[in-house]
Amino acid sequence: MSRRLSLSPAQRAWLDTGLRVVAAVFGGYVLTYAATAALARLLPLARFDAVMVATLLSFALYTGFVLWAFAAASVRRVWLGIGLSLPLAALGFWPVWFGGAS
Repeated sequence: MSRRLSLSPAQRAWLDTGLRVVAAVFGGYVLTYAATAALARLLPLARFDAVMVATLLSFALYTGFVLWAFAAASVRRVWLGIGLSLPLAALGFWPVWFGGAS
């Protein structure tokens, strides 16, 4: 049996906003961290330059994600976007996790 949580419209709005804040702050951080690591590995530049470019781009990426978290039609889309970004983490950290880091 499935029981649905009955919330008033005001409580639902607070819950929606709270979930968006958590997604924007923590999910945005995870997404940005993973994307920065992936970009630092994939950019065809010297290691120092690739890290600097990826780091500078991370500020714009994080800001864009926070804006999108509040502009998205539903909280589910925001969390789905965070979940779908996990392959970036695998791409960026694969050599470190599996012993190929240099």
